[in-house]
Amino acid sequence: MSPSSSRGGTRRYVLDANALIGFFEDREGVAGKIERLVGEALRLDLPLLMSAVNWGEVFYTAWRRHGEAKAREAEARLQEMPIAVIAADRERATRAAALKQKHNLGYADAFAAELAIERGAWLVTADPEFSKVGKTLSLYSLPRYEK
Repeated sequence: MSPSSSRGGTRRYVLDANALIGFFEDREGVAGKIERLVGEALRLDLPLLMSAVNWGEVFYTAWRRHGEAKAREAEARLQEMPIAVIAADRERATRAAALKQKHNLGYADAFAAELAIERGAWLVTADPEFSKVGKTLSLYSLPRYEK
């Protein structure tokens, strides 16, 4: 699960919000894949990446669906995982906004795409909308979740 990337190093991964939500909710076909990526990140001492905007989306979704206590529990679990939450500064926000405009992505989704493109990483997601971005974005697809 750790093939080399075109940059000559180990493959990097950026988590979209739905990837982490699927993991926390133990969704079939998602939790196992995320567990494997987490295991690889631990073995290689190379954390998974996530935009702070997408982390906020996970926290909000957990609170809305399961209550504040479960959202706080998710936050505590995140802190134990090999996931680096990357801040959204002005430059990153500008690049994400440009992706949103060019490819008609959701605002939070644009931050996940921007981070993956900027880091030369694979975006881990169940959202088929990201395919609109084209070849500049490598996708690690998860099973789609239907509510």
